[in-house]
Amino acid sequence: MDVDGLLDPAVTFFSFRAGGTLLAVGALKQLDPQHAEIKSMHTAQDARGRGVGRQMLEHLIAVARERGYRRLSLETGSMASFAPARALYARAGFDVCGPFADYRESPNSTYMTLRLGRSAATRGRRD
Repeated sequence: MDVDGLLDPAVTFFSFRAGGTLLAVGALKQLDPQHAEIKSMHTAQDARGRGVGRQMLEHLIAVARERGYRRLSLETGSMASFAPARALYARAGFDVCGPFADYRESPNSTYMTLRLGRSAATRGRRD
């Protein structure tokens, strides 16, 4: 996602830092009131293997639940180099799905989605 994409009011950008060092970034984009997309999730090379990517993913899922989204989707690469990312998403409960939003079928893309239940914080609220 380029800078213009990050300036979209539907996008919220997050970063994890330790001692001023950037460890990971991620973004959520609201597609509609019940559906959001994970955008631009990336873990710095030096931070890989330390659980930082998992923590960023857990944070993005928690924010999506807090905002009341019912579904969280993502697009990632289908190449072998993206296998660790796809495995991370699968461990978090994401299932492979078809294209969503403005995406189209592509041999270079894998689409995944997670159905979100209501969090304990939002269960008592009336819709």
